[in-house]
Amino acid sequence: MVSNFRQKDILELARKEGKVTVDGLAELYDVTVQTIRRDLSDLADRGRLQRVHGGAVVSSGVVNIQYEERRRLNDTGKKAIAVKCAEAIPNGASVFMNIGTSTEAVARELLDHENLLVVTNNINIANILAANHSCEIILAGGVLRRADGGIVGGLTVEMVKQFKFDYSVLGCSAIDEDGDLLDFDGQEIMVSSTAIKRSRKVMVVADHLKFQRKAPLTICSLADVSALFTDGTLSKDLLANCSSWGTEVVTV
Repeated sequence: MVSNFRQKDILELARKEGKVTVDGLAELYDVTVQTIRRDLSDLADRGRLQRVHGGAVVSSGVVNIQYEERRRLNDTGKKAIAVKCAEAIPNGASVFMNIGTSTEAVARELLDHENLLVVTNNINIANILAANHSCEIILAGGVLRRADGGIVGGLTVEMVKQFKFDYSVLGCSAIDEDGDLLDFDGQEIMVSSTAIKRSRKVMVVADHLKFQRKAPLTICSLADVSALFTDGTLSKDLLANCSSWGTEVVTV
């Protein structure tokens, strides 16, 4: 339960935008920043929000937020990222795409591509790309995760091992300040890690909210990635590291 109507509104706004700021909320509700900080602290204590510098986000760092809520977060930014990523994929390419709302956005931007071979462990991506009649779609076998349409497990890993992809398009739950890509599900990470090893080029799609979140498990480092597509601003240190790693950063 939330303790007042303002906190209920703040929670809904955070779910819609992904992040709320103390200054922005104080201006919106015409109250002091101290009042907003108390509201955010109350919501954080109840496990509804996670405090970050200057505000709060909707993620605990231990359990991911619901998939439908993630679909609503920063959909404009995800579309812009997806457009740039899709532009980097030529016709006739073989592509692996993993579970995530950002990778789903990329799938929508691939509907006009021709003669793609797409392997995915995401039922949602398969359904999206079914509208592209020149795209051959291979759905990796395994255990269905009903919460998000993902397919995971040892069978999925073994199937992915059979391919050598031109590109992998991968999403993640968070990116740490040292450049590690993070997620919540070890079985999902096994699939993504296998795809990375079996790809000539690895492209990560991650909006700015991913730099404000935490998750407990490591997928890989940006050092293992060919290109990062984002609408966020990387720190100077992380940009320098990406440059030294040879990781291209494409900011939309």
